[in-house]
Amino acid sequence: MYIYRASFAPLSVCAGVASGCYTLYPAGQSEIANTGVSIRIPNFELCRLSLQANAGIAEEETTPANSTEAMSHSTFGKIWVAAQGALEELIQKEIPAEPPRPQKDQQVAFHTLATFYVKYVQILRSLETVYDQIVHPQKRRVIRHVLDGVMGRVLELKREMVDLEFSEFHYYDDILQDLKLTPEDIEIPIPRYFVSEKIRVLKDRERILAQILAQAGPQELETKVNVKQLSLTEAVRLIQVSERARQGRLRAKFMKEIRQEEEKEQQAKIRGVTTLDPDEAATRIQKVWRGYSQRKRTKKERLEEMIFLGMLPAPQQQTSAARLHAQQVESARHVVQEEHEVEFQHALVSIRETIRSLEGPDIKESLQEQIRQWFIECHDATGKFPDYPDEEDGGSAAIFAEKTPEQVAAELAAKEEEKEKKKKSKGKKDKKSEKKEKKKDKKGKGKGKKGKGDKEEEEQGWKMTPSNFLPTVVEGNKSYKDVWQGRDEGHNFSQRFDGELIKEEKRKEVEEEIRIQVDELMRQELKNLKLTVDREKGTKKKGKKGGKKKKKKKGKKGGKKKQKKEKDLTADRTIESLYEELVQEGLLIRPSRTKLTDFIGEYSYLGTTLRQADIEPMPSLSDVKQLMALYGILPLGSQAVHEKAPLMKTLLLAGPAGVGKKMLVHALCTETGANLFNLSSANIAGKYPGKSGLQMMLHMVFKVARQLQPSVVWIGDAEKTFYKKVPKAEKEMEPKRLKKDLPKLLKSIKAEDRVLIVGTTRRPFDADLKPFCKVYKKILLIPRPDYSSRLVLWSHVILQNRGLVTNALDLSSLAKITDGYSQGHMVRAVQAVLTDRRVQLQGKKPLTAVEFISPLARQDPIYKEEEEAFKTWYAKTPLGKKRAKAAKASEEDGESGKAGKSKGKKAGKKGKKKKKKKKKKK
Repeated sequence: MYIYRASFAPLSVCAGVASGCYTLYPAGQSEIANTGVSIRIPNFELCRLSLQANAGIAEEETTPANSTEAMSHSTFGKIWVAAQGALEELIQKEIPAEPPRPQKDQQVAFHTLATFYVKYVQILRSLETVYDQIVHPQKRRVIRHVLDGVMGRVLELKREMVDLEFSEFHYYDDILQDLKLTPEDIEIPIPRYFVSEKIRVLKDRERILAQILAQAGPQELETKVNVKQLSLTEAVRLIQVSERARQGRLRAKFMKEIRQEEEKEQQAKIRGVTTLDPDEAATRIQKVWRGYSQRKRTKKERLEEMIFLGMLPAPQQQTSAARLHAQQVESARHVVQEEHEVEFQHALVSIRETIRSLEGPDIKESLQEQIRQWFIECHDATGKFPDYPDEEDGGSAAIFAEKTPEQVAAELAAKEEEKEKKKKSKGKKDKKSEKKEKKKDKKGKGKGKKGKGDKEEEEQGWKMTPSNFLPTVVEGNKSYKDVWQGRDEGHNFSQRFDGELIKEEKRKEVEEEIRIQVDELMRQELKNLKLTVDREKGTKKKGKKGGKKKKKKKGKKGGKKKQKKEKDLTADRTIESLYEELVQEGLLIRPSRTKLTDFIGEYSYLGTTLRQADIEPMPSLSDVKQLMALYGILPLGSQAVHEKAPLMKTLLLAGPAGVGKKMLVHALCTETGANLFNLSSANIAGKYPGKSGLQMMLHMVFKVARQLQPSVVWIGDAEKTFYKKVPKAEKEMEPKRLKKDLPKLLKSIKAEDRVLIVGTTRRPFDADLKPFCKVYKKILLIPRPDYSSRLVLWSHVILQNRGLVTNALDLSSLAKITDGYSQGHMVRAVQAVLTDRRVQLQGKKPLTAVEFISPLARQDPIYKEEEEAFKTWYAKTPLGKKRAKAAKASEEDGESGKAGKSKGKKAGKKGKKKKKKKKKKK
């Protein structure tokens, strides 16, 4: 027995529940393969709980309204527990007890990586939902730590897959089928905290930007509005034409009504008055009514069935009350989050002060007593007072690291001896090392052949590269298990901060502060003791300390020299003034409020099948959207992820006109709250002329971009910067101004700078390939929409422009005949058809597919030649060359294998023939 379940996207339900799709599950269980580790929760418990968490629906109808909050807390707690459990199993697989052997089969290696990737994405979706809704401030810190680690791990796995297959696009159809997931379940979630945690900063920045633009805004607005000037005679003629047309339409309407009335009168005269028996009249009326009602009922049932099967779009419905309530609960939880965070911050300060005032003197006394006791024990054991550990070695913390006084004294003495030996044997070691290197070179020549062969045998196959984020994930998982797993929170109904945890944390901080003060006092006390007991050792120590100080001074001087190299051309100006100037010059622009979800595209379900048949599939728009989230939004949104993840400095979006390249740039800025700088060749033409002016402009742009990060530097028509030959019409614009300076700027961008240079191009083949690919190392090729994407796009664009999708509108045929047209073509066609008058007439005259053909016919589609040009150009890029080389190598291996088999068969046949001949001779 199977139960039908439908879930809806706007509800923020737990990760793993398919949104906007229909799924069949066994009646007694629900399986959410978030992580490949099946999390089985009976009777649709998780789906029900996630709806309860957002909408506040009680488990029973009689549950009072006050329990909604507590129920939501427990629900998100359960989702967190499930995610952490799945993460624990993944960590065990990623860090096995014995290191795995290198994998020689590339397909098996990719399947392993892809499975890990899908599982981590599922955990990421769960953790993002939990972090957005949990109100406990201390829990949120643990979740955030794990969330950043999982995000980074997803990026690392993506890089591994790119390096393995030499392709930016990967397909997981077989894995989704094995794990019983839908494509929506592996969509990269965009964490809402990217914008929500700095909403005030963004609002202030928006206000300042609006004020600056308001000063120069009216002139720009006047240029945009094109008003056609008419003479008096032309204006009068226009009014006359429209008025005569109006009167003509009214006259025709009246004449039509008069004619219809006359026809009715004539027919009535011809027929005459007829009377029917009342029973017969009632039977006829009943027959007509029953037929009408049955046809209406059948039509309704058929429509419901077609909508259920997905053959027709669902009718537009108003937002339900439950969904509105769920949104209200979400926003209310965000308010509670802020309140609890403010209380937590106050508690951190107050509890720290109370610990310092109440427990500080006792801590100080106990530390001093322990250190004095250590002095005595060391003196009794070794016959002399020990050396006090330096601050670099941890100070008195090194004393109490579970070691005996003899061990501590021996370690300190060994360190001192090593330092003295290093000073004496510096010159000798340099000479010896040179001699040894020469000897090694001679030996290496003889043993080179054997050594190389052994290494090649050992290094065959694929191995997972070391991760920068796995330690973060393991640390976060450990803190969850140590503190929160199994913790009884029955008393904490409102999920406020836990005071005991704060005390434990702050007690350590206060103890460290006091320890530093105690160390200074005890160093002086030890010095006095040594002076009284052993003055000779005291003099030696002074010499050592003096040497250390000199070394530090040398380091400082070296640091100053490095700082002098970086010249600040605007040291006397504030960031506010630079920001204002860039806005006035049009170099810093306001991004349009476009979200990544507005980039509509359908998932490609045949990617894996085509690749197995050695056919390279065209990527779908859904794949492009996923890559934009991975390469752009996640690194820019999180500082912790950006610093450790594979560094992404540049990104190139290449594709025909109208496929949504500019839209993706604006979505990138909207989702991360980034500033948008426009350094397109057309925009910087005539601004800041000369070399000095160019340097000043770039310095200002990147200085403001670093100070107000995250930032996106957009270069539209990126191929113009690297033109092979500049057209005569564009020579005055100097499109190649940035060619020499861009590589230098890329070197200055570091891991802590959340600055991304995004180029967009529709003619990449016009650029010189080598320097172009040196700057833009990550290239995304955006294709024209396929059939499934066009089908979704037509419906979305028509509804967005106040249109109505009815049975009269054949979207399937419209999507079929518009093969080769981009999203931009579709939008322009819909806007041309859906005028204000046509929108009003939709009730009487529904939209049809024929109406969109004429506006589409006026536009040039994307021809196959253009698409092939993009493919051939991409094949010449570094990644395209690597993929082609790998494909050739695999073909040669396959041919050699076949040849080996055929040779073996021939040799076997020859051997049989020889044996037969020998038998005959005998």
